[in-house]
Amino acid sequence: MIHCCNELNAGYAADGYARAKGVGCVVVTFTVGGLSAINAVAGAMSEHLPVICITGCPNSNDFGGDKILHHTIGEVDFSQELRCFKEVTCAQVTIRHAKVANEQIDYAISEALLRKKPVLIQVCSNMATETSPLFSAQPVPYSLSAHITNARSLEAAVDAAAEFLSQASKPVIVVGPQAKPYRAIEATVKLAEATKYATAVLPNAKGLFPETNPLFVGTYWGVVSTPYTAEVVDSASASLVVGPLFNDYNTVAFSSLISDERMVKVDPFRVTIAGKKTYGCINMGDFLNALREKLKPNPTVIDNYRRMFVPQAEPVRGGPDEQIKAAVLYRDVQQFLTSDHVVMADTGDCIFWTQKLKLPYGAGYEAQMQYGSIGWSVGAALGYSVAARQMDKRLILFVGDGCFQVTAQDVSTMIRVGVNPVIFLLNNATYVIEEEIHPGPYNKLTNWDYTALITAMKDGSSNLYTAKVKTEEDLKSTLAAVGGEHKDKLCFVEVKLHPEDCSRELLEWGARISMYNSRKPQIS
Repeated sequence: MIHCCNELNAGYAADGYARAKGVGCVVVTFTVGGLSAINAVAGAMSEHLPVICITGCPNSNDFGGDKILHHTIGEVDFSQELRCFKEVTCAQVTIRHAKVANEQIDYAISEALLRKKPVLIQVCSNMATETSPLFSAQPVPYSLSAHITNARSLEAAVDAAAEFLSQASKPVIVVGPQAKPYRAIEATVKLAEATKYATAVLPNAKGLFPETNPLFVGTYWGVVSTPYTAEVVDSASASLVVGPLFNDYNTVAFSSLISDERMVKVDPFRVTIAGKKTYGCINMGDFLNALREKLKPNPTVIDNYRRMFVPQAEPVRGGPDEQIKAAVLYRDVQQFLTSDHVVMADTGDCIFWTQKLKLPYGAGYEAQMQYGSIGWSVGAALGYSVAARQMDKRLILFVGDGCFQVTAQDVSTMIRVGVNPVIFLLNNATYVIEEEIHPGPYNKLTNWDYTALITAMKDGSSNLYTAKVKTEEDLKSTLAAVGGEHKDKLCFVEVKLHPEDCSRELLEWGARISMYNSRKPQIS
């Protein structure tokens, strides 16, 4: 039980915990708490995370009455919260009677775990101390009914996919974000190694394929892909795409050239070949494992990639008093990373920079690329770090100052509960990603004394180390301290960057998204 500073951050923390442990839970009060947390629940919905949201509810005797209650909008209808949550959860129940509470709760939790989506459980205020008659004795063990693959559908899909891929002279694999919640990562790695297919990941699937594997070719992200990745994927004669989720952001305004006609698309329970033949009732992992037995090795694309690949240049070092550059920051962090780390990036330029980091084997990566709610990472870092204590992992968070100002309070919770993430606060006094999409004065920030703010949250705790980084020398000494004498503490590192210091990928991405968003109406 972790007590957070506000409901939104608590929802984000449940999101982060679910990313690490498979399921998370957030408990808030009725309506004022529920509607505050609903943005975090919506994000979990978009990211396929089973987050169980438990809220309070009026006394069961008040339903159907004519009394107006607090924490409502001043009407005797108490269903506003439930109706709102129907849009962002896969199941909703209201516990008004103890005798059916166990069935309602089991139903909600089952739906969350099976569908990898959030659910809502409302509990009337007078139900908390009631005893269900069904639990007067030892309860019957409860189990989930797993999705069963249809054997004939699987056979037909595998035969069709194998024929399609075997006829292709240059096949590749592209890994999408749904490979994680539907537990298909291991099957994907085994398939790649058996076929020798070059393998890329979508940006919202970074870390789902080992980046130290010799078959890995980088992040496929349209025109801002890792160098040479888009070239080999776009020119491939066939693509096996595992668990994709394509949107305007991860295709850079749909600039990716990958097409349905050249794709075997593997969704959680469906396989589609060349945009025409579709086979249902097939678990993703079952399909990949069966397909592995049908395909022969074809290393054509990975061989071509190795022939053309040229390593990226090192960033130019600055003088002893010169302001640090973002490129230098991430280069030095790359050398700092180990298999014990998990990188997390909030919405903004830090996503583009962290996509360039090569994760050591066993390291992880987390970002909210579908929903893109700024400030998500602060609460998520709290939840993930709590879970990471049981996994012997340490979180490395990159968050811009604009994002941080939305949800800064729960750094105090991190200090209190004793977790030890490293938080790189990128201070450029600007919403840089917004400035590249649509510039304006509303993108400028009031600058905070961030390290002073975090120190004020310390309240006598020894679980905190703060540092300000302005030069390369500052960064070197800080990284040494973070990985050395302060490795068991929460480390908050403020990095002062120039307002226009951003990645080249963001410049390209922002320009294209701006053009896409500003298309003229076809019908005026």
